[in-house]
Amino acid sequence: MGGKNTILTKFALAGTKNGIISVSHLEEPYGNGSFPVVSIGIALKKNGEEPDWKAHIPYENLDELIAALQDAKARFGTESK
Repeated sequence: MGGKNTILTKFALAGTKNGIISVSHLEEPYGNGSFPVVSIGIALKKNGEEPDWKAHIPYENLDELIAALQDAKARFGTESK
């Protein structure tokens, strides 16, 4: 399933040789009429066309997710080596 996927950004997955994180806008992820989501993909291969893991986040939950990620970084994050 899933409609049009528009990749917004890709960047290197820290701690891997070829992994990437991709963030995209995905329309109709669950079929006709379903609301769009932000799709976060983790790929261990450089091209990232087929992520090994995906998370679909409704736009209505982005602020909460961003706050939770900022909290995790503040509490537990360390500088990359």
